Amino acid sequence: MAVAVGLVGAGSRARDVYAPALSTCPDVDFVAVWGRSGDPVQRLAERHGAAPCERFEDLIERCTAVVFAVPPPVQEEYAARAARRGCALLLEKPVGGDIAGAEELTSLVVRQKVPTMVSLMWRFAADVRRFLETDAPAVDPVGGVGRVLTGTHVRGVPTPARRLAPGVLRDRAADLFDLLEAALGPIVGMHARGDLRGWMGMMLDHQVGHLSEASLYAGVTGGADVAFVAVTGPRGTAEVEAIGAVGPDAHVQMVAEFARAVTDGRSHPLDIEHGLHLQRLIEAAETDLALHG
Repeated sequence: MAVAVGLVGAGSRARDVYAPALSTCPDVDFVAVWGRSGDPVQRLAERHGAAPCERFEDLIERCTAVVFAVPPPVQEEYAARAARRGCALLLEKPVGGDIAGAEELTSLVVRQKVPTMVSLMWRFAADVRRFLETDAPAVDPVGGVGRVLTGTHVRGVPTPARRLAPGVLRDRAADLFDLLEAALGPIVGMHARGDLRGWMGMMLDHQVGHLSEASLYAGVTGGADVAFVAVTGPRGTAEVEAIGAVGPDAHVQMVAEFARAVTDGRSHPLDIEHGLHLQRLIEAAETDLALHG
């Protein structure tokens, strides 16, 4: 049976990514929308045949699972309320507004034993999955590089303030760290240098003895955003461009896997604890940059 899912938020992320995927996925019954601004909620709900809710409690009464498309501090508050009511959670990244909030929410969710998943979009694109399942293992990788180049922080670009304020590291690094980990093993050490408002470079130590280099820059003034990851070993190099690989099919795949996790009653491998781990990595990079630049 289709999983009854409600959407929290009615901004561009909810409108352009989640709502179309929820209404398209056959494993989901997109039943309700709630947000703090009534008119956008009404329009979004009407467009997709869902019920607009005046109160958050009205939404969770209709749902067995909730998808969040709101800023991290808001997500913390409402995800905790949904978890206490036994709702499964598809969470944005970072999980919380800070580490303390993310840890508190994670502890609550683990106690409540509700299924969770974090929205790491790259991992649901067909090209990225082929890279991880076939191309990367074929070269027996010993190390790699990852790079995100974006224009989101260029003056005049219409990037939401909640993404601009914390900088590109918090905005983009979770996906990059996650993909490098998936290819080379868990990250257990880091040395970061650079400028939060400019170019950042990180040397990453992976648990199984592999090394990688990760760079981010948000000042590109022309062209589309790109994210390259490449791994190299004795049999050659495998690489993938991740941002360009993500589209509506990946969004629907993510929602379908979330619905399957809800039906199975257990969290997806990309769960809230993995999201907390990625948030800790980002905070470690920020600390290293602040101390050593």
